[in-house]
Amino acid sequence: MGLILAKADYFPSEAMPVAVADRAPQPSFPPHRHEFSEIVIVWRGNGLHVLNDRPWLVTCGDLFYIQHSDCHSYESVNDLVLDNILYCPERFRLGLDWSQLLPLDDADYRAHWRLTTRGMALARGVILQLEQESRKTDMLSMQLAEALFLQLALILRRHRYVAERAGELPEGEQLDLLMSAIQASTARSFDLAAFCQHNRLSERALKQLFRQQTGMTIGHYLRQLQLCQAKYLLRNTALLIGEVAARCGFDDSNYFSAVFTRETGFTPSAWRQRFERPGKLQLLPEQQK
Repeated sequence: MGLILAKADYFPSEAMPVAVADRAPQPSFPPHRHEFSEIVIVWRGNGLHVLNDRPWLVTCGDLFYIQHSDCHSYESVNDLVLDNILYCPERFRLGLDWSQLLPLDDADYRAHWRLTTRGMALARGVILQLEQESRKTDMLSMQLAEALFLQLALILRRHRYVAERAGELPEGEQLDLLMSAIQASTARSFDLAAFCQHNRLSERALKQLFRQQTGMTIGHYLRQLQLCQAKYLLRNTALLIGEVAARCGFDDSNYFSAVFTRETGFTPSAWRQRFERPGKLQLLPEQQK
């Protein structure tokens, strides 16, 4: 079964529905599951979050909904600061349809989102209050904790967006616009100068802001996003190495192999073989035609 985190180690009582576990910083942590569900909000720094065998490069503004059946871990962390908001749906007392806000044993629910700068500011204040109330065990505190958790879930619902869909970005500020544009550019080069000119932003100031919030340069962030995508495709599809390279923004498959090997210590073929099992690799829809 592997490592399973128990409710009793994180909740102050068997009746409290919510708890907050702040990670400042979040260390590397081996693959594990929980007896509860959780929401993960990343405040700054960067690292690799592996969720159900899929690697995600995470940094400021990344948002995850983790179900109790999910398996995840943290690797290659660099000053990664995040909050884990833990919850037990069976302990909720408010008569609400939580399925509109949270994944409740929903295998098709989207786990990864981005949270706008405005959403992060609103969420932070609620989480600070929630952290205080969820440490107590009296009935009023449990009711307040659930009400605060509802407020947080609503804020996340309103201010989250799908990273690569810039057109769906709600009230985005400059860092949000940049993140969305970069994540939509993993299959091609990203022209920062053109982006700044189009959005009337200072390129120098944006570079400084990005590095301050993420601990990475824009170019390094894009390259790591491309490598995460490559790892996923190599592990889960039957695409040729050259096709993987093209889908991840590399025009030259030899250069892709050199970069991949330098960053991971494995050639693309060796990486695939680490996880390969009969019947494991899946054809993508366009390969099935």
